[in-house]
Order: sequence, then structure tokens, then C-alpha cells
Amino acid sequence: MSLPLKGITVLEFSQYLAGPYAGLRLADLGARVIKIERPKGGDACRQLATKDLWVDGDSLLFHTINRNKESFCADLKQAEDLAQVKKLIAKADVITHNFRPGVMEKIGLDYEAVKAIKPDIIYAQVSGYGNTGPWVNKPGQDLLAQSLSGVTWLTGDVEGGPVPLGLAIADMLCGTHLGQGILAALVRRARHKIGAKVEASLLESMVDFQFEGLTTFLNNGQQAPQRSATANAHALLGAPYGIYQTADDYLAIAMVDLADLASALECPAIDLPQSQAFSQRETLKANLQKHLLSQSTSHWLARLRARGIWASEVLNYQQLLKHPAFEALAMPLTVQRPNRTRVVTTRCPIRFNNQTLRSIKAAPALGAHTNAIAEELLCDL
Repeated sequence: MSLPLKGITVLEFSQYLAGPYAGLRLADLGARVIKIERPKGGDACRQLATKDLWVDGDSLLFHTINRNKESFCADLKQAEDLAQVKKLIAKADVITHNFRPGVMEKIGLDYEAVKAIKPDIIYAQVSGYGNTGPWVNKPGQDLLAQSLSGVTWLTGDVEGGPVPLGLAIADMLCGTHLGQGILAALVRRARHKIGAKVEASLLESMVDFQFEGLTTFLNNGQQAPQRSATANAHALLGAPYGIYQTADDYLAIAMVDLADLASALECPAIDLPQSQAFSQRETLKANLQKHLLSQSTSHWLARLRARGIWASEVLNYQQLLKHPAFEALAMPLTVQRPNRTRVVTTRCPIRFNNQTLRSIKAAPALGAHTNAIAEELLCDL
């Protein structure tokens, strides 16, 4: 299959998650992504382990976010290495970085300097909080960005404190936005032969993630969202929206007319006019929760599905991976290094021309491609 970004070369100076996540998706779509790494240590994510899991000397997390890439070692503080990198830039289409403000300027690889080398370059930059304001130099880290964005007051029930999302959502969203900007810039370059500087930040991505809630806040007299006391799932929605405990498990119920739900579950305690779904949210949810504890999840699902009501069981990882619906998606992907080290991960979620994107090339060992890249791209300059 001919992938849409075949022939595009990306130099990835980015580390950790946000920038490399953008690079991962570009690689999935056919771009050649070359990580520019320090000779000693490389991308700091190589040593950032989740659950203390390591594979072939690198963290499992590094393998997860950097499959299908190449690694070129260069010490940017050394004139000879920097000169080589500048030669690579002359042959690249995109560069990405997430260095602290001022670092690329000090090295001599800021946007204006890089544009002088390659006028139509797409220069993509990740930051924590943008390039102006009092937070410019604040550490750009996922949990800190979540904590500053307001999102932690949307998850969990009202009696609890702030609850962060249990994954690196700021990094993933920021990487997604950076990738979108890069793709748009590549389209514009193809049409108008000009480059661009693309920027995305963790905080802006988290604010955008909450555009629904913030738009409501900005237009309703700035009334703060209030989490439910029971089964909170969306601070702006009325009953019954949420996840409830049953006699043996859990049950998710989405938007539904209260009268229809009361009839399906034979629960008169929630049979109120739909206009009271939000104003009486706490009472309705508490009554529903008490009722649902009397029977199993399968019992309630049978009733709800018979009436076409949006509801679902709540799966954990083990249950998800065994489910026929998950198996039909064929999401697991086994990647392999040249030394036969293997990692099972997940494939790109995008389908292209009815085909899934399934590169089996694992994350590169540090400097694994330095010599080959130098011979291919630098010997004729």
C-alpha cells in the first residue's frame, strides 16, 4: 500500500511523549521519522519506565511511542555534529522539538535559522504553556498541565477532591494537535511552496479538550460545573448519565428519557418530567443507584437493550481484549527490532483505503541508524 506521507522526512528533536506522539502518527502514515538523539542517553523517555517495564535496554514506554522510527546520534553542542544536523535539515521536510524556550535559539536551530537552511521547512514546536506569559518557563509535564487546566474538577464525584485523568491525556492531545498542524502545513506547502512554523502546547490542548464545558461557563454567567454526588460522568449533563454499581458489576447509562428509563427498569422513583433531569439530578441518581443494586448487570442490560436504551457493561482490560468486538478490530500489533526483540503494542487507529496501517518496525536502538543515514544523506553534501 502506498502511504500518503511516503517521501516526507521528519527530523524529531522531541523527547518524552507529546512531540514523539506526533512523530509516531506521521510515521504510521508513511513519513520517514528520524530521531535526533544525544549520543549519551538519547531521548530521555528511554529511561522513563512505566511499572518498571524495560525491553532490550529501553523503557517499554519508549518502545510504545517510538516504533517505526530511526535514530541518529548527534551532540548539538559540538560544531561538527551540529553541522551534520544542519545538512540533514537541508534534506528534511519537517522538524519537531520540545526544548525549553531559548534552547534552540542558543544552539542556532531556531525557526529563522532553520528557515535560512531550508526555506520551505515545516518547523513544529511543542511547549507546556505557549511562548508568552508568566508560565513560559514552567515545566511542561502532563499532570501539571492537567492540574492547571481545570479538567481535574470534572472527574470523580462531588465529595472528592480534584481527580486527574489516569493517562497522559495532555501529551497525547498536544501531539495530535501538532500532527494536525504539520499535515495542514504540508498541504499548504504543496500548493504554495512555502513553509510554516507550527506550535502547540499542553495547556492549550487541555483547554481545547474542554471547549464544551468552557463555552458553557463563558456563556452562563460563569457558573462553575458541578460534579454529581453519585455516578458522576459529565458535570454538565443531567440524570441518569453515569456509571452505576449493580449486584455483581457496573452499568453505564447514557442520555435517555427518564420516563422510558423508569418503565424499562420498573423504577418509579425516577419517573419525573425530563425537564427535571438536571435540577433533580442528585435525587434521581441516588434513587437509580439504589434500585440497580438489586439485580445483575446482565439483567438490567437485557431490559434496557430490549427498549433500545443506550447502556453498556463496563469492561476492564482483560475483558476488553477477550471481547469479539475488540478482536474484530485487530488492534494488537507485534513489532520487532533487528535482534528479534519483540513488543506487543497497538496499531495506528486510522484506516487508509480500507486498510489498517500496521508497520512492524520497533522503536530504534540509540544511534542504530547514524552510520546508514550519514552514508545516505550526508556523503554527497
